[in-house]
Amino acid sequence: MELPKNGKMMLTVASLILGMLFVTLIKATGTTGPVARTDTTLASLVQIGQENDQLKNDLAKLQEEMGKFQAGQNASKVVLEQLEKSKRNSGLTKVTGPGIRVTLDDASNRDTSEQDIYYYLIHEEYIRQIVNWLWNGGAEAIAVNGQRIMGNTEIFCSGAFIQINGTRQMPPYVIEAVGDVNYLQSALNFYFWDRLGEYQEQYGITRRLEVPTEPVVIPEGKIQQFRYTEPVKEAK
Repeated sequence: MELPKNGKMMLTVASLILGMLFVTLIKATGTTGPVARTDTTLASLVQIGQENDQLKNDLAKLQEEMGKFQAGQNASKVVLEQLEKSKRNSGLTKVTGPGIRVTLDDASNRDTSEQDIYYYLIHEEYIRQIVNWLWNGGAEAIAVNGQRIMGNTEIFCSGAFIQINGTRQMPPYVIEAVGDVNYLQSALNFYFWDRLGEYQEQYGITRRLEVPTEPVVIPEGKIQQFRYTEPVKEAK
């Protein structure tokens, strides 16, 4: 995981300090070679020894701070990974993967009596049942007309449209799900799916199941705004 910008800056500053300390240590101890220092006195040797001790202490403290910094970075990495996992579990992350696509649409020919019009339309209960079947089939993410299905998603009829996540959706209704394709298809093999097939033959509605060759993309959901609820504080 890439370090945050302030983390990179701290590492750069620490590296410069280490380099400066190293250069200072070299200058203080001198270099070995054929030329010996002639101005070295006992006092200067004592001073050099004290400076070396101070440099060692500074270096040890810097290494300790670097260790704490590294530990903090590791802790931040764990927190970020947990946050990303929580966002995926709650549906707040855009995801992609193998999956299926179900399309439902009203019948194009509605030249019928008023009492029979019910069977020529796609109703919210059809969508709800298919969504529940897909969850039961192991779907990891579902969307209807680009609306991510989450724990607080509503699907209900409101006159001439179906409301999903507070948005008005009109047919055709495209239901996409990511998961094991075989399990998802098997989950649809229930009585109601066959009944939709009968409606298709008798009344002309659209009921189509596809397995796209390309990965299915499910958009992220919207964050719910809380106005009345708050976490319960556990007694210590």
